[in-house]
Formats: sequence, C-alpha cells, structure tokens
Amino acid sequence: MDAYLGLFAISFLAATLLPAYSEVVFAGLLATGHAPWALWAWATAGNTLGAALNWTIGRWLLRFQDRRWFPVNGAGLKTAQRWFQRWGVWSLLLAWAPVGGDALTFIAGMMRVRFPVFLLLTATGKGLRYAVLLGLVEIGRQFWP
Repeated sequence: MDAYLGLFAISFLAATLLPAYSEVVFAGLLATGHAPWALWAWATAGNTLGAALNWTIGRWLLRFQDRRWFPVNGAGLKTAQRWFQRWGVWSLLLAWAPVGGDALTFIAGMMRVRFPVFLLLTATGKGLRYAVLLGLVEIGRQFWP
C-alpha cells in the first residue's frame, strides 16, 4: 500500500507548480510487478487532485489581481484570458502536458471554469496519459524482459 500512496503523493506534487516526475515512479512500480490498473488509478487520482489544487489557487488568487505582488501582470492576464477563450475548456484535456499543463489548470481557476467540467476534462486527459504510459511500459517489457 505504501507504494500506491507514494505514487499518489508524487503524482499530486507533479500536477502542482512544484517539480516532480510521477512518470518515472509509475514506470518503476510497473517494472517491479505492482498491479497496473491500481497504479493507473492512484496516479490519475493524485495528478487530478493536484490540478484541482491549482484550479482552487487560481480561483482564490484572482481576487488579488490589483496587488503589486500578483504573479501575472494585467497584460499577461489578458493574454492568458484571450488564449483560454480562444481554445476553451477543451484545452483542459492537455493539462497533462509537461510544459504549460500546470499553468493551464491555474488559468482555468482564474477563468472560473465550472469545477465539474474542469474535473472531468482534466481527469480524462491525465488518465489517458497514464494509460498510454502503461501501454508503452507493457510493450517495452516484450523487448526487454
């Protein structure tokens, strides 16, 4: 159980703005014989909840946009809003991406995307990412037993 909780924790951290690589832990646990679909479920849940934390912070932090210390200036915020309005909530399917995915979930909170929609799209994208990784590791096992 410790392995699954550890994967959950690293997956959660990987979805926040902190640097962490859950894919390495996921693949390592697969290689050591842990249950593949249990790993998929724990990693997807942790990564999705980490993204939900970003959404919450984005939603909460927006009330301070007029403060000097706010992390995004007015022009940057307008650019992010225009980008998000152009691509819409469907872009949340890409929240798993290593570059920009975390920021996307933060921006979704700032843009007040409804939480159920956010959660569904983000979990779908993240779940698909771990499913692809699961498949790649299984294929790799055939060539390097």
